[in-house]
Amino acid sequence: MSVLRTSLRNFLAHKGRMALSAVAVLLSVAFVCGTLVFTDTMNTTFDKLFAATSADVTVSPKSASDDGAPSRTGKPEALPASLVDKVAKVPGVRRAEGAVGSSSVTVVNAKNENMGSTTGAPTIAGNWTDNDLKAMEITSGRAPRGPTEMMVDADTADKHHLKLGDELRTIAVTGDFTARITGIATFKVTNPGAAVVYFDTATAQRELLGATGRFTQINVTAASGVSDVRLKQDVASALGTSSYRLQTAKEAADANRDSVGSFLDVMKYAMLGFAGIAFVVGIFLIINTFSMLVAQRTREIGLMRAIGSSRKQVNRSVLVEALLLGVFGSVLGVGAGVGLAVGLMKVMSSIGMELSTGDLTVNWTTPVIGLVLGVVVTVVAAYVPARRAGKISPMAALRDAGTPADGKAGAIRAAIGLVLTGAGTAALFASANSAKAAAGSGLLGLGVVLTLIGFVVVGPLLAGLVVRVISALVLRMFGPVGRMAERNALRNPRRTGATGAALMIGLALVACLSVVGSSMVASATSELDKSVGADFIVSSGTGQPIVPQAADAIRKTPGIAHVTDYRPVDAKLTAPDGKAQNDQVTAADPSYQDDLRRKTVAGDLAAAYGENAMSVGDTYAKEHGVKVGDTMTVAFEGGATARLKVAAITSDDTNVDKGAMYTNITTVERYLPADRMPKNMLMFAKADDGRAKDAYASLKQSLKAYPQYKVQDQTDFKKDLKDQIGQLLNIVYGLLALAIIVAVLGVVNTLALSVVERTREIGLLRAIGLSRRQLRRMIRLESVVIALFGALLGLGLGMGWGTTAQKLLALEGMGVLEIPWPTILTVFVGSAFVGLFAALIPAWRAGRMNVLNAIAADG
Repeated sequence: MSVLRTSLRNFLAHKGRMALSAVAVLLSVAFVCGTLVFTDTMNTTFDKLFAATSADVTVSPKSASDDGAPSRTGKPEALPASLVDKVAKVPGVRRAEGAVGSSSVTVVNAKNENMGSTTGAPTIAGNWTDNDLKAMEITSGRAPRGPTEMMVDADTADKHHLKLGDELRTIAVTGDFTARITGIATFKVTNPGAAVVYFDTATAQRELLGATGRFTQINVTAASGVSDVRLKQDVASALGTSSYRLQTAKEAADANRDSVGSFLDVMKYAMLGFAGIAFVVGIFLIINTFSMLVAQRTREIGLMRAIGSSRKQVNRSVLVEALLLGVFGSVLGVGAGVGLAVGLMKVMSSIGMELSTGDLTVNWTTPVIGLVLGVVVTVVAAYVPARRAGKISPMAALRDAGTPADGKAGAIRAAIGLVLTGAGTAALFASANSAKAAAGSGLLGLGVVLTLIGFVVVGPLLAGLVVRVISALVLRMFGPVGRMAERNALRNPRRTGATGAALMIGLALVACLSVVGSSMVASATSELDKSVGADFIVSSGTGQPIVPQAADAIRKTPGIAHVTDYRPVDAKLTAPDGKAQNDQVTAADPSYQDDLRRKTVAGDLAAAYGENAMSVGDTYAKEHGVKVGDTMTVAFEGGATARLKVAAITSDDTNVDKGAMYTNITTVERYLPADRMPKNMLMFAKADDGRAKDAYASLKQSLKAYPQYKVQDQTDFKKDLKDQIGQLLNIVYGLLALAIIVAVLGVVNTLALSVVERTREIGLLRAIGLSRRQLRRMIRLESVVIALFGALLGLGLGMGWGTTAQKLLALEGMGVLEIPWPTILTVFVGSAFVGLFAALIPAWRAGRMNVLNAIAADG
């Protein structure tokens, strides 16, 4: 109990000095808890939606897409309407109704503005059924009754200011058609962002499926007292299961959840990974805080030992203080995490992904995880300073000798750090020279971990060398004040190393990702320049196929020399060695070999576009021993089986269409029924000589009525690629900002405690003539040199990681290394400003010290 009282007294006595460490714990715990609450809320939102929209039993075609992605044919798989009556007669069925649904549509207003979501959520069109009443209710107008009427969901109506009577055009693979809004339906549960439109059944069948008498699924409602499982069994007995997929409400909801679960898991674990980085950075802050507090309480600890306290009691006292800090910071962090989750929901709602705070989900595990993580990390971080405190001898402490320096321990530490760094460097070198990406990636991960730990461990040794170099370049111009700042930074290399290491981690990741991102853009740009001969590329960007009417508009554009169709076709390929695998064959026009210049290893690519011929990539050819002249057995999904002669083997040393196998569209048309033939996923166009500028404008005008498609020349394509990678990097940088903020808090805390530690020294300096302005400048310069030390290590380490990663990715076609020097230099210079910012409060407090009181202070 006396240990607890002592710890509580010390904690309250130094609460100001503990504050920034508590903030670091709070931020890290808040990020973890906020991530868990946010993703749990998203799961709850989707679970409620899927549960509300699932029928007791659903009957759908076995070949239907599991994830609801747009069909490559533009038409979803369908069932004959006669099945509805057959299912309705099954014992235990209260009601069976046919439903039509398609996500291969685009809805536009009179200005050709897309009414779909901007967040990637689909636009779903279908017929209004009784099953829809489970999740929606008509809140304005009425359901559609004829071919010129439609109903929209309330979220879409609000977002795009739609009202009853407005006319919208629906673009489907069967053609365009217009209808006026006769009703608005509101979701009873949260709709995460999909745009939903309804038509009457006949219109939905004709316009979305291309034929009446077809449904995409049958919704079956169980009679009273009949379970979903029993109903599924009875329906399966009546229909058989060879051609149909039957799912209970729970199975359908689970399947839908799985389709979005992978995305949510990636988001969740990525954000938790960045929270983990913040925790690691926070460890340095906590270690520094307790190390300095222990050093400042040396005499007090000596008195405790002199009056009978054992090493274990002193050790335990410091750990209990850490426990109090961890509990305090974690409790606040859990609350802040819930607030962060609500903030993220508001941000997502503002960009089109609706999340309601009514679905806010805080599972009991979330605060437990936050508390355990925060407390464990804090106590573990404080263990080394606590152990060091317990080793202080009473007589040394009473003589005010301070915490004894252990030269032997420092030498051992430096040796271990150098060994780890050397081993990590060797692993990175081996990774960069690896012949296979799989083996190299493991070495890369090992090298990153070992070099990071090595730099952290050898930090004090590096501090003595690097700080002197930085000081010679930056501080010497400030005269005596600069030299004092340098000596202060070098006074405790271990502390400087730990403070710099916290900043080093975040900046190393920034530098690494910057190198990889820039190299990806440079490699793709170089590959496009070498490989792409087409002047224009047309794509949807949403996975939707290009509808025939848009394709016709492209072909009729004036100034276009040729247009190339590009259609990926699913097939089962059997090589001459007898091994079979599911893959894709790219069906394209012969002009594609001009639009994409593929290097041919063997044979003639032009011949691959001949009758019953194809090409394969050299990776596939090596794995299966395929040679030019061999015959491949190709079973087209939904069609017949073909035997195609291998006319060419193309190089896979590219990142454009890597591994693609080509054949002529006319060849595929022989083996696939017309209604099973995929539509174009991309289209390429070449302008007439000297008319590229005019053709570009004409092509954009031709597709003005189809806003879902993008027309890009090579400059646009490169810019789009750069913007996409840039946006991804900006998100990552934003998440890494948390770790950098915690690192800045570490610099602030180190300086603040250092000022307290040097109170008497500061008083003496002031007494012999150092002005307040010079004192503040000294502290600011000390902060700058520590920040630049961390930045130099981090940027150097990160560029090493990024360069190694690029060498490894060169095996996958990313052959150009580009160091983003403007970004690197901006970050380095920015680190100096971070140092200045971190020193503002400590320097201000030091400048306000009373000289006489400071001289009289015990430290």
